[in-house]
Amino acid sequence: MGKGGFLAEPEPSDAVEAKYAADRADDGYVMNLTRVWAQAPPVDDAWTAFAGAAAEAAGLTFRQKGIVVTALAAAMGDAYCSLAWGTRLARASDAPTARAVLDGTDEGLDDEERTIAAWARQLVRDPNGTTAADVDALRRAGFDDRAILGLTAYIAARIAFSTVNDALGAIPDAELRAAAPAAVLDAVTYGRAAPA
Repeated sequence: MGKGGFLAEPEPSDAVEAKYAADRADDGYVMNLTRVWAQAPPVDDAWTAFAGAAAEAAGLTFRQKGIVVTALAAAMGDAYCSLAWGTRLARASDAPTARAVLDGTDEGLDDEERTIAAWARQLVRDPNGTTAADVDALRRAGFDDRAILGLTAYIAARIAFSTVNDALGAIPDAELRAAAPAAVLDAVTYGRAAPA
């Protein structure tokens, strides 16, 4: 088992080193999930392009991305993305709001934000259970059909990302744990434990 989980360290290459260098530049260390995805850099690049295009089609702000990913990660029991995006959401709003999204109470969110959080959780739990009324709620929240497709595709991309990380044993980084506010740490009691 490598640092990234159940897979060995990727074979060295320029593409792998570019992924690692980007993490070091952005975060100061190489994330465990990057070690997983660096097994096939073109797959990582394709996922990144798809998720980015979907978020753009949806017109998502950074805060909205934080709400979506935090809500779906918690619904999936994905500790890695819950810690990472819960912390980002806390920075974009505050720690109690991030905790509320992790807990599913959504206190501190406006009606539009509550609607996208609910949509994200619905797609995790039962995508076949969606109804026209659910989509109409997104319309009432201000999303047109193009944005609804983009939002749904973004959520699906993030579910896929979390699934790959979780299935291949990516352990949340100690640095994520150290950076997370206490309210986020207290809420993330599921998934793979980050080292203390």
